Amino acid sequence: MIAVVVVTYNAKPYLADLLQSLFATQYVGTWRLIVVDNASTDDTVRIISHSQFLTAKAGSRCGGTIPNSQLISNSSNLGFAEGNNIGIRAALEEGADFVVLLNHDTVVDPHWLTNLEATMKSDEKIGAAQARLMLWPAEGEARQGRPDKDKINSIGNEIHYLGFGYTGGYQQRFEMSKCRNVEISYCSGAAVMYRASALRAVGFLDESFFMYHEDLDLGWRLWMAGWKNVLASEAVVYHKYEFSRSIKKYYFMERNRFLVLLELYRIPTLILIAPAFFVMELGLFVKALVSGWGREKFRAYAFFLRPLTWKLIWTKRKEKQSLRRVSDRAITQRFTGVIESQEFSSPIVRCIVNPLFNLYWQIVRRIIFW
Repeated sequence: MIAVVVVTYNAKPYLADLLQSLFATQYVGTWRLIVVDNASTDDTVRIISHSQFLTAKAGSRCGGTIPNSQLISNSSNLGFAEGNNIGIRAALEEGADFVVLLNHDTVVDPHWLTNLEATMKSDEKIGAAQARLMLWPAEGEARQGRPDKDKINSIGNEIHYLGFGYTGGYQQRFEMSKCRNVEISYCSGAAVMYRASALRAVGFLDESFFMYHEDLDLGWRLWMAGWKNVLASEAVVYHKYEFSRSIKKYYFMERNRFLVLLELYRIPTLILIAPAFFVMELGLFVKALVSGWGREKFRAYAFFLRPLTWKLIWTKRKEKQSLRRVSDRAITQRFTGVIESQEFSSPIVRCIVNPLFNLYWQIVRRIIFW
């Protein structure tokens, strides 16, 4: 059985397209939908409550049945990580073999679930398979009758050795010949299927992250424990993706980037990357001040001045390192020394930052033997 978990928060503008596409899913088998609402203040809960999913029976418009689909309403916004974990626990308690995380701002292809499952079943060492995330056409394109559905949102996310995570292939044209079920650094939490046994082995999303980098952290742990992250290239999901330079998001992105590095790298690797890390931090600090995000950058730093923070890091580090079956040398072969993401795109990044930091990485990665 497959469980699809959707965490919602003020999702009203997206629900019609999402639910309609889920009803059109052609899957011969049993799957269930678990919606976890993070205390939405709009009509999200009412719309979901009155949807046919919660009363769907055999013979519905879906290819199979959707028994016991449910809505879980949280009394407060618990964040992306904990919200999804609530759904994951419910799915595993019901005996799900595979658990899918799906963003509320997506639209699925009719065969998406079948193709995700086929990819997972092709190799028992696959712990996570990401759908091919394509960009949903902008409203203007749709109105003018020329929607473009060939541009990539993510064909597998990339990990920079300094902890940045970003979407692979963003805005490029998709070519199947280059992307057929390839191994990737980590799966985007926007549309990913996890093997239940893998989740039981390495744990769920890290709830201390709240939002951002939790999917990177889980993907890294899967590799570290000997599982694979892959792209299910024939499983298509469209994403109404918009990058927002939110100040609140900036705090979580920076704080959680530090947590990933401190908890998942081995100590010698941390020492090797330290010079590049501190040079990068100097540049990011200046950039934050110029951009008006200095306060949030200070908040991220202040988080690490608390004794309780380091106690938590040490505890989490021991837990995550205990999963290790694969060396840093093997894992870091998948990491990149360049940043190719919209939030960092600029001539300075392309012409100066990327070449210098990539050169450093190409040197130090060859030193890592542990």
